[in-house]
Amino acid sequence: MSQPRLSDTGRYLRRLGFDSAPPPTLETLRQLQWRHTAEFPFETLSTLLREPVPIDLESVERKVFEQGRGGYCYELNQLFFALLQALGFNARAITGRVVMNAPEGAWTARTHRLSLVTIDDVRYITDVGFGGMVPTAPLLLDSRQVQLTPHEPYRIDVNEDGYLLRAKVADEWRPMYLFDLQRQEEIDFTVGNWYVCSHPESPFMGRLMVARTGDGLRKTLNGNSYAVHRIGHESERRTINDADELMDLLENEFELRVPPRALLRPAVERLLI
Repeated sequence: MSQPRLSDTGRYLRRLGFDSAPPPTLETLRQLQWRHTAEFPFETLSTLLREPVPIDLESVERKVFEQGRGGYCYELNQLFFALLQALGFNARAITGRVVMNAPEGAWTARTHRLSLVTIDDVRYITDVGFGGMVPTAPLLLDSRQVQLTPHEPYRIDVNEDGYLLRAKVADEWRPMYLFDLQRQEEIDFTVGNWYVCSHPESPFMGRLMVARTGDGLRKTLNGNSYAVHRIGHESERRTINDADELMDLLENEFELRVPPRALLRPAVERLLI
């Protein structure tokens, strides 16, 4: 089955600071991933509003480039995957199970999308859609060593069912997500996305989560709790208790073009109760 293609690769590359198409090298992949997480926020405004989230490439491009929004893994990693293919990378989409903040050994639903990229016979995972703990560099799949990124260190453990990504947070190696290399088709992403944006037990339903990286920092918004995490420093946190202040924050700190405030306000106000 042929893969959908980007409608305007040049527009996408310009947003990432490239004047022309870079070669499909490891250095290019590093630059793309680091810049992507800083340019396109992770955000769940659609599920906060309990709106459907289409993940076909045309819809994602429209949302990100024309509506001034971000998205979650099924959107951002779909977009990034299409870019990698357009640039000639040997890439394929894979899926995982988010276990961040779950008990050790938890086995959760398969609701995360990422990509496997092979460069000169070396395999890497690349991910631009994992919220406040998104890796900001590609990670060697077949290494068990600690891997440094522009932000936290990561490592990939092996288990009998595949792999477990961990990140070092506050001197603790915390589990992020389980994943394997099983072949995936569009229907697999459609089913996982349906659960994320439609199922009443989805952790995204009615919830606001926003994240964006920067040079040496991460900004996160979870409900009405805003934090700036600076690498090597204590996090700065504050609680927002005013709907307009929260919507201003979305526009100014995360550079999102929010839905009409009359539509967004009731959902935001429910977060403040």
